[in-house]
Amino acid sequence: MAGFFMEKIKEFKPTLSLLDATMIVAGSMIGSGIFIVSADITRHVGSAGWLIAVWLLTGFMTLTAALSYGELSAMFPKAGGQYVYLKESYNRLTGFLYGWSFFSVIQTGTIAAVGVAFCKFAAYFFPILEMNDADVLFSVGPFKIYIAQFVSIAIIVLLTYINTKGVQGGKVIQTVFTVTKLVSLFGLIIFGFILAAKSEIWNANWTHAWSMQSLTKGNTPNATIIAPILGAAALGAIAASMVGSIFSSDAWNNVTFIAGEIKNPQKNIGLSLFMGTLIVTLIYVSANLMYLSVLPIHDIAFAPSDRVAVIASNIIFGSNGTYIIALMIMVSTFGCNNGLILAGARVYYTMAQDGLFFKKAGSLNKNAVPAWALWAQCVVASLLCLSGKYGDLLDMVSFVVVIFYVLTIGGIFILRKKSPHLERPYKAFGYPVLPALYMLMGVSFCILLIVYKPEFTWPGLIITLIGIPLYFIAVKTSK
Repeated sequence: MAGFFMEKIKEFKPTLSLLDATMIVAGSMIGSGIFIVSADITRHVGSAGWLIAVWLLTGFMTLTAALSYGELSAMFPKAGGQYVYLKESYNRLTGFLYGWSFFSVIQTGTIAAVGVAFCKFAAYFFPILEMNDADVLFSVGPFKIYIAQFVSIAIIVLLTYINTKGVQGGKVIQTVFTVTKLVSLFGLIIFGFILAAKSEIWNANWTHAWSMQSLTKGNTPNATIIAPILGAAALGAIAASMVGSIFSSDAWNNVTFIAGEIKNPQKNIGLSLFMGTLIVTLIYVSANLMYLSVLPIHDIAFAPSDRVAVIASNIIFGSNGTYIIALMIMVSTFGCNNGLILAGARVYYTMAQDGLFFKKAGSLNKNAVPAWALWAQCVVASLLCLSGKYGDLLDMVSFVVVIFYVLTIGGIFILRKKSPHLERPYKAFGYPVLPALYMLMGVSFCILLIVYKPEFTWPGLIITLIGIPLYFIAVKTSK
């Protein structure tokens, strides 16, 4: 009977509303990054002005890209999203290289990282989930295995199972958890400004707001080694700091992968991209302004384990602050992973339909979802959880992620020339200026990483280029 249904059901069911799509955009973006990465950004740029500038720059890039993607999503309102746009704009190889990178690291690595982040903060309630050297279960060569990794895998398996039962269950989880974390974040920001903001801290942080400097922890608790950053090195510092903010703002495009399940996708995908990214950008900038009103710049830069939000919450709510933030992050990461898991499998489904992925990934189960693709994604994400290398891998692919964004937005220019008569229910806002500006900013970011942080570039390129021989194997096998 199951086989009969897999053969009979050929199409996705459009059941997701504009609200559902917006919650997928916002929920997939907000994981644990906003609670943590401001520490690393502050160490790179060393001042309040540049901390906010990095978040504003990232927000501007994200909004610009989202507005540009609206045109592509309206032209190709079907499952697969960015993979489809790249394939249609360039060729099948370009689309495959994105899909391969997405499956091997980008999506699966993010799922692993978010899953482990859930457990790290659950450890405040359940100390057995700590990932200290004393808590190692066993070692396999250079890999250390902790209980937290198995719990992370269990959560990924649970969410995968729920999503194999139909899009309705995943939709409910996404909406409930995203609304909860949006309300919680707004509450944290408002209570921070009302209960804990101090004018002397705010004024001190903004005294030298635009003096860019590298901060290193000194030998005593409050000592900071300050090294001014001058000339071209400032651009390198901005690029290095944006690795964290871009990771925190990524996954906004996940909604394009599930276009086949969204009502009126030509209209609602573009709107959800704009509203979701705008909401998250406002939250991120506001949260960092709150940090600067509550914590000295040194405390932001050197928060224990980079957990800036935990320190801020302790000042706002007292001794209960740690548990409040831990619970918020658990809600945030759980909802984030649901969105990532739900959306990612649709890319592999579309690749399989094109003969560029495992054939079974291209079938839908009786609940009209790509169950085989969901479980394949689950396996890779689980292996990355056990490897413990997901964080390193994500740093390495930030470069590749932005390259694919640039290529995708470049596809708007290509398709306008190559296929001028294709129906475009929505056109990229600010074309050609804003899409071109995004491409210029994205290319500049990648060049600066090559020059100043090469360790963030070549590993991601290698992972992507491995896809070239795999593509020709896939093509030969499909024939």
